[in-house]
Amino acid sequence: FNPDIIYIHTGIHNITNLPAAGSDEQTVRGLFLAEWNKFEEVISAAVAYGCPVIANNFEYPAVRVLGNRENYDVSGKVRFISELNLKLADFARLNEKLFINDINYLSALYGLEKWSDPTYYNSYKYGLNPDAIPLLCHSVSSIIKSIFGRNKKVLLLDLDNTLWGGVIGDDGVDGIELGIENPSGIAFSDLQRYAKELKGIGVLLGVVSKNEEGTAKSGFDHPSSILTVEDFSVFIANWEEKASNIKKATEILNLGSDSFVFADDNPAERELVEHSGLGVSVAKYTIPERFAENISRSGYFEATSMSEEDLIRADMYTQNAMRESEKSRFTDYGEYLSSLKMKAGMGSFTDRKQKRITQLINKTNQFNPTTRRYTEEEISEIEVDENYIKISARLEDKFGDNGIVCALIAKCWDKTAIIELFVMSCRVFKRDLEKAVFDRLVEIAASKGIESFEASYIKTSKNGFVETLYPDFGFVLINESGEEKIYRYEIEKDYVKKNKHIEVMDE
Repeated sequence: FNPDIIYIHTGIHNITNLPAAGSDEQTVRGLFLAEWNKFEEVISAAVAYGCPVIANNFEYPAVRVLGNRENYDVSGKVRFISELNLKLADFARLNEKLFINDINYLSALYGLEKWSDPTYYNSYKYGLNPDAIPLLCHSVSSIIKSIFGRNKKVLLLDLDNTLWGGVIGDDGVDGIELGIENPSGIAFSDLQRYAKELKGIGVLLGVVSKNEEGTAKSGFDHPSSILTVEDFSVFIANWEEKASNIKKATEILNLGSDSFVFADDNPAERELVEHSGLGVSVAKYTIPERFAENISRSGYFEATSMSEEDLIRADMYTQNAMRESEKSRFTDYGEYLSSLKMKAGMGSFTDRKQKRITQLINKTNQFNPTTRRYTEEEISEIEVDENYIKISARLEDKFGDNGIVCALIAKCWDKTAIIELFVMSCRVFKRDLEKAVFDRLVEIAASKGIESFEASYIKTSKNGFVETLYPDFGFVLINESGEEKIYRYEIEKDYVKKNKHIEVMDE
């Protein structure tokens, strides 16, 4: 049994030690410990397999013997379940492989009376109303998608009647609806606040609007605007088609179009983007008051982990914009790279790096020759295995620190090292970091008596950027089968380093 993921579905019917109304504190405490120990044992056994584990928390009872007192009385079932859910939440917080599927929230959202319809349990032992199963499955699948790095990365927003009420070009800053003065203004403020919080956890924000750029930006001068122009990693305002501008945004951010979510109040614009072939997700729109709610429930940005780099991602893309501006001053690309004054910190997969390295591996699709994925436990095992060469690289320059943006794993077999993984963040494409990492690989391999490398490229719809990575390094094609190409490289005794622009340091 070697599962990729384990899902444990439980609910209130699995709690066999609920207290009777009027039970004393000592009795309730004993029941609670018995109940918790049971669930902890099951979850711990699942976690021991080393894969991600998803476990439900618990919905509230539909019947309350004590009425509202259930919430605070020591014998209240509502209080008992609240404490059980809190205990489970604390357990997950301390165990990075455990993720909670919040059916306490889902049952409230769906309606506890319908969710817990006793007909289905009494007749068929169904733990919930079958009509609620799609909601449950969507929640679980959102967690799985996030665990395996399939979250969306960018929220692209229209402006007029999306981030504010009215048309900025006609109504002016003073005429748009935003803030607490009227109901619709509150709704638009709610969406802005939601977007601002998404930015705070690493989601990039962008604007695509049919407007004059200066006029479009003036809307953020409104005294009640929560967002500022500086919150957006890309800002495109012109009179071109939205699909064309979204494609331009993907190029500016160097991200695949399937990483984007598009939010617009106009049904015609939404339909055009949806059928454009770009693969952009289009957020459901009903009324302004529900827009943030609709995006939130979609699961586009389900957060199963948050690294330090997630929290400053938008700043990193702002720095990239500054680098692009700097590049325009040079006609020689090599001179531009040297002007950045880049420094790369390289080292192994130490404990403090492993979470970020795992995240990088599982989120990277473009600079990823094989799209192989690893769990954090596997990364930890590789770190202590002497048969592996492992390199992580952090890149900084005069504009800022990009953090850990590259990882390489090679397994040594006799005189050959097989490159199993070589990934790099799109934030640092075309900076020659891959050359510096390859130089380090050659250096470490030589110290281990390695004489050659083998590496694979498996073509996907997203990794065309690295199709010539190994040939460009001097590898020779030795086998080809379907979408996979296998290359070999003989290490020259007088190897000449390929990196000319990055100062490399150990860390």
